[in-house]
Formats: sequence, structure tokens, C-alpha cells
Amino acid sequence: MAPTAIPDVFANAVASLRAATPRSEIVLEEVGAPQRLAPFTFALSASVTKPDDDEMATGRLILLYDPAGHEAWEGTMRLVTYVTAEVDVDMAADPLLPTVGWTWLTDALDAQDAHYRAIGGTVTQTMSTRFGELAGPPTAADIEIRASWTPTDEDLGAHLLAWSTLLASTAGLPPPGVTALPGRRTA
Repeated sequence: MAPTAIPDVFANAVASLRAATPRSEIVLEEVGAPQRLAPFTFALSASVTKPDDDEMATGRLILLYDPAGHEAWEGTMRLVTYVTAEVDVDMAADPLLPTVGWTWLTDALDAQDAHYRAIGGTVTQTMSTRFGELAGPPTAADIEIRASWTPTDEDLGAHLLAWSTLLASTAGLPPPGVTALPGRRTA
């Protein structure tokens, strides 16, 4: 049976996510959240675009809340993310890319003072070459970051800003106030 009353803790957490404002290249949209993972869920999707409207990265951030808690979560709330972006083929071939991608997440959380525990995830780098009927552009490469962590309080604004920083890093955007050289990827 589905719960009818929204707990204050969950409502406050959602309000803090809605109140946080990412940098201008990141467009957020509320989307349907998976309903079977926890009694209360909320989700945002994001796209990172260049000024010419080219999409550089996409992501999803899901808030799970279970008043009973989960042992693996070490708490009652869990943030889950999926971020993906196309990268240069040379970058995707770098064996250090997964470590760098993971550091983008943990450094962003730490820089925003977003307190967390029980963090875990994967970083995947892929290269694809098309053949036959799918022949087309040259080899394409992607990075994909999947992670989850438990925030230690219900104010999740810092977590959303950290996630926005992760999106920007994955997309290769320069830090705010820095101008990238034309045709160069900063990540």
C-alpha cells in the first residue's frame, strides 16, 4: 500500500533540491522517478549545453527516501546519479580516465561541503566504431559515471551543486570564470 502523507524530511529534501541553482549551461527538469526503489522518490534530469545548443552531457539525479532506512545506505536517504558524455577518443583510451571521473564526483562533493557517507559507483569508458548499415562518423567515445551516496542531512542543495559540478566536468566545461580555448576540451 502506498504511503499517503509525505514526510517532512523528504519534502524538505526535495525543496532544497528545487531551490539550488546550477550554472547556466546546465538545464534541469523534474522527471518521473523509479517507484519501486523506495517509498518516496524524486528525480531530476539534466543536460549540459554549449552556447550553440549542442548537448555535451546528460545526467539524472534520483533521491530515494525510506523512513525505515537501509543498512547498505547507512541512513534513510540515498542520492543516485547517472552522468554520461562524449569524450575525445584519446581521452577515452587513457587508463586513468575512470580514476579522474571518480575524482570529479568526490572532489565536487567535498568542494561544496556536501556531507555524505557510503559512497560507491562505477566509471565506464567506451569506444564505438560503426560498420555496415550503421557506418557513419568516426570512432566515438563516452564516459559514464554511475554512483550513489547517503547525504547526512536533509538540506541537499550542496549535493545538487556538487552534482552540477560533476556534470560540468564530465562535459569538459571550464570552471566558472575561466574561458576555454576554442576547439579544446578542458577535462
